Amino acid sequence: MDAQRDDFRWFGKGFDGFPKSLPEDCVEYTIYTLDSKSTDLERREQLRQIQSAVTKLTKDLLEEFIWQRESFKLSLEREGGRSFLHGRTNYGDSVEDEWLIVYILRELSKLFPKAWIRIADNDGQFLLIEAANVLPRWLNPEIADFRVWLSNGKLLIVPLELPGEQFMEAKPGSLTLNEALKIIENQTSKLLHLPAVEAEAFYRLQKYPKQVLDSLHHAMLTIPRKLAYVLHEDAVYMSAAVEAFYLRDPIALRPLQASDQNELHFPPTDLVAMSVKFTKVGYAQLKSQQFAAPAPWADFASAKREAKSQDQAEMGMKVTCGFEMLMCDPQNQDQKAVREIAMLLEDIRTGQDELPADDEIKKWETREDDEAWLDINFEDFEEELGGNRKPGAPESSQGFGDKGVQDNLRKMVERFEGFLNDDAAGADGAELSDDMDQDEEKESTISDDSDDEDEDTDVSFDEDEFASMVRELMGMPPIAGGSNAIHMGNLHEGDRALSISSNEEDDKVVQQAMQDIESELREAGALNLNPKQEAEILEPQCEATEGDSSSGQSKSLLEAEDASEDEDEDVDFNLAKNLLESFKSQGGASGPGGNMMSLMGMRLPRDESDQ
Repeated sequence: MDAQRDDFRWFGKGFDGFPKSLPEDCVEYTIYTLDSKSTDLERREQLRQIQSAVTKLTKDLLEEFIWQRESFKLSLEREGGRSFLHGRTNYGDSVEDEWLIVYILRELSKLFPKAWIRIADNDGQFLLIEAANVLPRWLNPEIADFRVWLSNGKLLIVPLELPGEQFMEAKPGSLTLNEALKIIENQTSKLLHLPAVEAEAFYRLQKYPKQVLDSLHHAMLTIPRKLAYVLHEDAVYMSAAVEAFYLRDPIALRPLQASDQNELHFPPTDLVAMSVKFTKVGYAQLKSQQFAAPAPWADFASAKREAKSQDQAEMGMKVTCGFEMLMCDPQNQDQKAVREIAMLLEDIRTGQDELPADDEIKKWETREDDEAWLDINFEDFEEELGGNRKPGAPESSQGFGDKGVQDNLRKMVERFEGFLNDDAAGADGAELSDDMDQDEEKESTISDDSDDEDEDTDVSFDEDEFASMVRELMGMPPIAGGSNAIHMGNLHEGDRALSISSNEEDDKVVQQAMQDIESELREAGALNLNPKQEAEILEPQCEATEGDSSSGQSKSLLEAEDASEDEDEDVDFNLAKNLLESFKSQGGASGPGGNMMSLMGMRLPRDESDQ
């Protein structure tokens, strides 16, 4: 009986054996002030000064900004005998909100040199994920917790051993928070500042603070006068309404089917035109949704208008329905936006305030932004990925859609090409950041060298030809001067993963078999990475067959192969397309496409199915 009590004794002491994880789409941040000479009271005063600086910084920087879901906030807390500032933000579908928070925290660290800031999201140390290509091999996810800090505008890392040691062996587990704080407080000089890692981790911050305003979109909408009054009071209510519309379900749609328009908070009467501010993510979510007009809006939706006026009316209907669903859903009654909107509507109902007249609405700011950032011209898309620009075109007209999208897609393709062109990777595959098995690999290498020294002369593996085959299957351009022959041997259950016979006759048989397989795959369309280019190849083939001329057919095939080598930008386009389609096909679950891009430091947003 006593043994059973001992087994369950840890329940009364608190159990922290399971790793704590953040909710999805959340970023968490903490700020400590570390000074061994300061008392806790003095540190709390320093933290209050940081809070005051945050208020001023966000007021100046985010005066016109709209958060997608939750805003940046810091609260003073105390735990384990230490006082600190803590905050958590749910950024929803807007990853840019997360990077805006990183930018704000980095600016704060410049203003307060004694401040040490830690930031992480539900993926963990996402700053290290951004810098995955340049991380030292010992810095893997298993030991990264509490090692990454922001201080004085720099990204600093707590090392495993003394910085002077060249060979660092990763220890199992990670630092605790108290261990990390003690190292920072007493041995600050031992922290590592790796410029290459910092440059990659902060790559997205280059566009700030300009990106703050670039992430907004203004549009003219036709909405009820009562809703115009609410939005004029505070535009931040728009984010909550967009989310209510975007995540609607059949139950949320019930209030929109009211037979009496007086039952609605915003009935489709007394409509006015107004310039409304959105986040670009929110506007795209509304624009992309197919939405049938509810019964009270049937007459409004069926009215004949010009194309531009029809777009304004349709978007206005979606926004109004979003606000209606927001106000009617019982689950939203505790939201700050819902309470404030209810108070504004109550002021109108009781006569404490009046709805704006037409003359007053005309004096409001009117702005309508171009929607070109929503459109992607795939010819420009192809040229951007290939690094080509149209001759004579101005810089501002280059590319497709939003400039941030261009940069991210181009970087994605560059990282993937670098991943495949990694000279350090051998026949066993890509090298991952894991040193835990280095000793075993060294022992295995020594054993193989001693036991199989004679066999190495009989067995060979052409890495160039294998890489050429992989590049062709992935839709990447062939390397100039590379061999066209692809060798493939038998798979063995022993230590050999791939062996190629040195017998010339066997080589010829294997080559002929591979060519036959490739021909059958191409005829079936399995290797059709570029339909346009493939059609150009097949057309001369058909003409040669009809003419019953085998020499003409061979000549046309050679010319088509030469032409394909000059179409690098087409292949880049198909490479990006195949990567994105592979990720989309995973349906939100793990899969080869997402895992491969994660290893290369690329994180794609969750894909929403079409409504």
